[in-house]
Amino acid sequence: MDFFEQQDVARRRTGRLIWYFILAVVAIVVAIYAVVLIAMVFIAGDSQQPGAANPYMETPWHPDLLALVAVATIGVILLGSLYKTAQLSAGGEVVALMMGGRLIDSQTRDLAERRLLNVVEEVALASGTPVPPVYVMENEPSINAFAAGHEPGDAVIGVSRGCLEYLDRDELQGVMAHEFSHILNGDMRLNLRLIGVLYGILVIAMLGWFVLRSVGYSGRSRGGKNSGGALMMILVIGIGLLVIGSVGLFFGKLIKSAVSRQREFLADASAVQFTRLPDGIAGALRKIGGRPETSKIEDVHAPEISHMFFGNAFGSLRWQLFATHPPLAERIKRIEPTFDGTFPKQVKPVRITRDSLDAEAKAKAKKKPSQPFDAIRLGGAGGATPLDPSGVLGQIGVPGMEQILYAAAILESMPEPLRNAAHEPYGARAVIYAVLLDGDTQMRKQQLDALRPRAEALSYRETERMAPLIDQLPDPARLPLVETAFPALKQLSPRQYGKFRENVELLIQADKKVDLLEYTVHTMLLRHLDVQFGLAKPIAVRHRRLDPLLPSLVSVLSTLAPAGQTDDADVKRAFDKGMAQIGRTASPLARSDCSLRNLDAALKTLAEATPKLKRQILSAFIACVAADGKVTPREGELVQAVAANIGVPVPPIGATAQG
Repeated sequence: MDFFEQQDVARRRTGRLIWYFILAVVAIVVAIYAVVLIAMVFIAGDSQQPGAANPYMETPWHPDLLALVAVATIGVILLGSLYKTAQLSAGGEVVALMMGGRLIDSQTRDLAERRLLNVVEEVALASGTPVPPVYVMENEPSINAFAAGHEPGDAVIGVSRGCLEYLDRDELQGVMAHEFSHILNGDMRLNLRLIGVLYGILVIAMLGWFVLRSVGYSGRSRGGKNSGGALMMILVIGIGLLVIGSVGLFFGKLIKSAVSRQREFLADASAVQFTRLPDGIAGALRKIGGRPETSKIEDVHAPEISHMFFGNAFGSLRWQLFATHPPLAERIKRIEPTFDGTFPKQVKPVRITRDSLDAEAKAKAKKKPSQPFDAIRLGGAGGATPLDPSGVLGQIGVPGMEQILYAAAILESMPEPLRNAAHEPYGARAVIYAVLLDGDTQMRKQQLDALRPRAEALSYRETERMAPLIDQLPDPARLPLVETAFPALKQLSPRQYGKFRENVELLIQADKKVDLLEYTVHTMLLRHLDVQFGLAKPIAVRHRRLDPLLPSLVSVLSTLAPAGQTDDADVKRAFDKGMAQIGRTASPLARSDCSLRNLDAALKTLAEATPKLKRQILSAFIACVAADGKVTPREGELVQAVAANIGVPVPPIGATAQG
């Protein structure tokens, strides 16, 4: 399965959805015009003089009436859709709260929640996406989950309480891999747009109910011989709006269901490819089929987001016309062809204790990456490991167990005080500040002196406490540590985030220059958090041809080429290898023109390319960095940073380099 192809498919389906929406609106306008025309026949017939002609019976064509109906109908539908879309613009958090979700405290003592957070961190780091906040739907005893958001940076994971209580670690990992597939393949944005589109059509039916209720009230409170025609007109319009809105919803749900079912098959297959454990996701599906609650979600908002869940939110195991998910048996058979359709008669809760968690940790420790993590503690920018560029591209969007094990090893390499600090807002800010502190003692003192009056007292004290631990951290673990701080940083208030952002800039600019690590941390942090706090807009596709992007691509390659090379000839060779990936030739920019500011501007332009163009662009980046056949930790960090900046999640380069 190709990440870039699936991103492109999701983008095309979004475009197709817009055309479906337009066709639906046109059909609704015509239908409402017919209803209004019939209503006008009643009202005109009731009020006209005996023997007078009724203009609405002579011809169905009344341009002024059609224009009025069209403007009113389109206005109502668009306002409804825009209202719901704006409501969801804040990202996945809105959906999680709408479903009654409770944000899991990163310091939770609930062992099931602790296990879930560990699994989510591992899968996120393995896939190269920011670690998302996790919500639990306490009042849902069924087994279900969802991912919601516009892009990976604002995604959230939601799980039912039954998911925590009845799934073992492998099954939970399979479900999370399924949900991360939706994040990686661009399904989340499509899912949210489906909600907005259907809500606009739903408003028509809601207006019908409102009109009918007003008829009942008017019938009781008004009388007189002249009111019969008006009431009949209102009744006809009310029934017509209700019927038309319901029919529109009928076809809208058909579209939603058809789109969703195919994406579920893809996510199941991706989860198997990701975890290499078919029993994990298949076991979760079997447990759904073996419980009376199945995957049913009781919350009143469940029908609205039914297409976003792991399992059928309506709980039925049978095929239905409006089913947003394929039948359980069919999903399992695609994973396990020998499945005979029999579900367990009883599903017992999984007993989680500290001993069981320790046993899981020991079992996981036995499954080491193909090369031990100690072997990639490269001791700074000088060390390097072999890198196959095709291996990196092949793992994007569909990382494997090697990446999960690598991510788990990285997490285990982090001292517990660091991991704990990264999980709460004050500590998370301190972790970022400490990562940005300079290795030079004098420069570090200058940074801390500048930070002391600006940072919160607790964050500053935590920064001083974290700094020695950061100094001892292996290079490949620094960026993953930053990524684990994302959920806590998203809990900041806008004012706190603004201050934090200023402090990050202050630490980076303290020595009047920006090195690659500082740039990497800065871009990976702020690209996602700025969108979260409304300081930047999500990336939109504006470029469908490569030629207009060539100046920006040359600028990026000119910056990447010297990152791992010192000899001018080697730098030129690395640049040429990158350009060869897109079938073009050019001369690299002078080193004086290769500032990180120019790099940032170039990446913002490249981020607006289509997914298929991004494949070419990223292959050029990787070929340039891997021109000598190996990659240093800092080069790996830089590749992840530039990839994240153009909207492509790259799994840890170290794991891919080993595999």
